[in-house]
Amino acid sequence: MATIKHSRQRDAIKNFLMSRKDHPTAEVVYSHVSQEFPNISLGTVYRNLSFLVENGQAVKVPCNDGSVHFDGNVMPHYHFQCTDCGTVIDLDFDGSPEATEFCRAASDSFKGQIDGNVTFFYGKCPDCLKSSKK
Repeated sequence: MATIKHSRQRDAIKNFLMSRKDHPTAEVVYSHVSQEFPNISLGTVYRNLSFLVENGQAVKVPCNDGSVHFDGNVMPHYHFQCTDCGTVIDLDFDGSPEATEFCRAASDSFKGQIDGNVTFFYGKCPDCLKSSKK
């Protein structure tokens, strides 16, 4: 097995992802990390994001609008995407009786074994909802 070389740039990318709840795109990650590492390329950011995803240290969140966001929270959880502004946020739904029932109901109607799920909710985020009511 090849030794994985430590990278300060990768650490900065991972730390940035873990500090956010809004699931940035690679371009947003690049914009932030390039302030600390001015010579970093967007390609390096993409390679490091792919590395983090492949090694279970980040999650790729493909969205309905074709964009790809990244999440530093690797624990199973649900997402919401605003259909107006495109923002992606975590829902505080995991572990709730409703989430447990949701998974149980899926298992009841399936003859195989369900080990988890990926569920995406869509609608308007609080900011877009508020501005549309003005």
